[in-house]
Amino acid sequence: MPKKKEIRSHCPISYALDVFGDKWTLLIIRDLLLFGKRTYGEFAGSEEKIATNILADRLAALEEEGIVSKAVDNDRKSRFIYSITQKGIDLLPIMVEIIRWSSTYDADTHVPKEMAEKAKKERDAFLREILQGLANNQYLLARQ
Repeated sequence: MPKKKEIRSHCPISYALDVFGDKWTLLIIRDLLLFGKRTYGEFAGSEEKIATNILADRLAALEEEGIVSKAVDNDRKSRFIYSITQKGIDLLPIMVEIIRWSSTYDADTHVPKEMAEKAKKERDAFLREILQGLANNQYLLARQ
């Protein structure tokens, strides 16, 4: 289990960067929220090709922060299932804003055009759709 990081300050931006300020953590959260990935192997298979030691470290840090929970897989006792917690789900509006910003400034974004447009023009409906999908285990990008 990783040692809890020392907080640099109580500035809200600094705190957020302490929790998810590296280049991998938000991608893991993305995979949980939008793709429905739940196992170490599924995260490792993401297109960004995170190194296994970094993946293990980030998953442990997210678990320690209470953003992710980990449980033994009932079907395969040697495997863990990762789930997003309410604290992690509360990051969804931030993730949608990142999608909106990125789809505006990255002409080659991999977000489907209809999804990018919905995020920009119908933000609240888009958030509700993602939350409904989470509740029903129907993930937005897994449906594409």
